[in-house]
Amino acid sequence: MALMSVRREGTVAIVTLSNGENRHNPEFVKEFLAAMDAVEADAGASAVVIASDDPKSWSQGIDLQWIMSCVPDPARQDEIRDFMRGLDAMFARVLTFPLPVIAALSGHTFGDGAILACCCDFRIMRADRGFFCFPEVDLGIPFLPGMMAVVRAAVPEPALTRWVLEGRRVSGAELVLAGVAVKAVEGAEAVLAEAVAYAATFTKGRAIIKALKHRKNDHILHVFDHDDVPVIAKLQLMA
Repeated sequence: MALMSVRREGTVAIVTLSNGENRHNPEFVKEFLAAMDAVEADAGASAVVIASDDPKSWSQGIDLQWIMSCVPDPARQDEIRDFMRGLDAMFARVLTFPLPVIAALSGHTFGDGAILACCCDFRIMRADRGFFCFPEVDLGIPFLPGMMAVVRAAVPEPALTRWVLEGRRVSGAELVLAGVAVKAVEGAEAVLAEAVAYAATFTKGRAIIKALKHRKNDHILHVFDHDDVPVIAKLQLMA
């Protein structure tokens, strides 16, 4: 069963995550990268919205059941390494995508899901249900250096330190107050409609969008390519 689908509404491409909690595992990464390739290949698209069809979740992060099945098996350690490299590739794809990327956060956005949302250029979140959260402090799983670079770029202080170290659930209204989300609206359908309407306002050329995003996010890409490499090689994933 496909984990996501791609369609276009006017000039807005919509990638809809469709696997419940939309947890990240190797298959999710593979399909997400393919979906973004499909959007880029569509010359009629001028922006992309990443949405979820689940009434509760946008994305609740890494598939812990999958990764914990790999951890005790020495023969599967390279699977974990490949997956972590795949996450960096997924994040980099969004950070450098030649179209504006808007996250329509219609439900819980936790952990690695929150990091993916932070890679997007803009975020619109549901006001009446769902939370944004970095639970890594409670799970004993520190951010990879690249993940921290992503979060640091999207979440200003003092919210950054509080959310990362407290691990508490943050509402849509708080995301707007901190400058992390463009708007918070009530209802999942309203979140998607607002995100699509906002995405439709973007009509700039792909070449300039790509150049600006590369230059804006070059320091994060450097961290992926350099600082993450030894951490992933040693599988330093727990504290």
